[in-house]
Amino acid sequence: MPQVHIVAYCVDLGYGIAPGADMIALMTGAGVVSRLLSGYLADKIGGVWTLLIGSVLQCAALFLYIPFNGLASLYLVSLIFGLSQGGIVPSYAVIVREYLPAREAGQRVGLVMMSTILGMALGGWMSGLIYDLTGSYQAAFLNGIAWNFLNMAIMVFILFSGRRSRPAIATGI
Repeated sequence: MPQVHIVAYCVDLGYGIAPGADMIALMTGAGVVSRLLSGYLADKIGGVWTLLIGSVLQCAALFLYIPFNGLASLYLVSLIFGLSQGGIVPSYAVIVREYLPAREAGQRVGLVMMSTILGMALGGWMSGLIYDLTGSYQAAFLNGIAWNFLNMAIMVFILFSGRRSRPAIATGI
């Protein structure tokens, strides 16, 4: 949601377009760092734990957008958001590989990525609709927080359902 609406949010707050564009660049750059760190973390603790950590941090960043609307604080929250969200989507592919047979990985990863992209598109659209209905981004941020709680609940369920992921097999390559 922030990546789609941060420019409009900055305009609404009176900061103009340029700071919002800078914040998108900051989120994107931090997202690259997040993908690298999340890949390293997934290798160490697994995809589900990595996704759960990323979701908790992303949820916290979304929450921070609500009370903090100063320019400096928006840059900081945007950095936190970028650092948290970048590794979430790649974690789904890791989870598929950890929990499903290799012969199903291509089909399942494709399905998961399609669902993720549709969810992100719906989230951006829904946030705009919520803004149109309420005249405020606060409810849109709360909507994003609620979806993060759902994602976190699913990850906790997976972690504590008793089903263990398959151990990684060293290929020697």
